[in-house]
Amino acid sequence: MTPPQDVTKLQSEMRAAVRQHWKAFLIEGILLMILGLAAIIVSPPLASLAVTIFLGWMFLISGIAGLALTFWARQMPGFWWSLISAALAVAAGIILLAQPVQGTLTLTIVVGAYFLAEGVATIMYALEHRRELSERWSWMLFAGILDILIAAMIITGLPGSAEWAIGLLVGIHLLCGGASLIGTALAARQS
Repeated sequence: MTPPQDVTKLQSEMRAAVRQHWKAFLIEGILLMILGLAAIIVSPPLASLAVTIFLGWMFLISGIAGLALTFWARQMPGFWWSLISAALAVAAGIILLAQPVQGTLTLTIVVGAYFLAEGVATIMYALEHRRELSERWSWMLFAGILDILIAAMIITGLPGSAEWAIGLLVGIHLLCGGASLIGTALAARQS
């Protein structure tokens, strides 16, 4: 257990840090909103394909790095589990890169699950820290509710939503996340 005075000090330091760096939150929020608008306006199917290819490369690179590390530290416990995990990442990366259009359906399901989990976590964080965040907690609560609504749109629209959902919904998520950061920055500037 953390003593109450340590929690109060941490809360005070957190508020001071947000106030001190409000411009960084504002810049990040604006950048996220620009990226979100680009994903929504330019072409959701193109953005979906780009996300699929990006994730394919991420899986492939992390899997190769995992294989190298696993063989380098093969004397460590859990060698076989690490090897299987790294091999699965490599396989997922190769599949996504070889068939990105087909991979969007699976990724759409994963993105739906992610938005659901992210929404619940954001709502819980906002409710848990509403005292420290004062007025800013409502922005986080709004973002969490919106994430859950996005998850419902993805899941109920399958399989047709796979073509456009990832690009459009990631764009919406970036837009809302940017708005919540801008709201947090402006509220911190005024306090």
